[in-house]
Amino acid sequence: MGNFNNIINSDTPVLIDFHALWCGPCKVQAPILKEVKHELNEAVKIIKIDVDKNPAIAAKYQVRGVPTMALFKNGKLLWRQSGVLQKNDIIQVIRQYA
Repeated sequence: MGNFNNIINSDTPVLIDFHALWCGPCKVQAPILKEVKHELNEAVKIIKIDVDKNPAIAAKYQVRGVPTMALFKNGKLLWRQSGVLQKNDIIQVIRQYA
């Protein structure tokens, strides 16, 4: 949990992808996130968190469904949404808080 707090305490927006290996929609979301990272490059950090391996973090942020995206900046949760999101929607949210 301490390492997670270090990660989200960044001046750069940090997009957390709460996912699980057994989750079909998560497999759809993964290549979309690669496109987002490719387009925004250093403007965002994208971190994948496996909810099965990190239940304490998932519980702290009340992640009940995967995939769930959460955007942090300077340790603050700015936005979150569950379900598969399209590249342009994710980019728009990140730019709104960048």
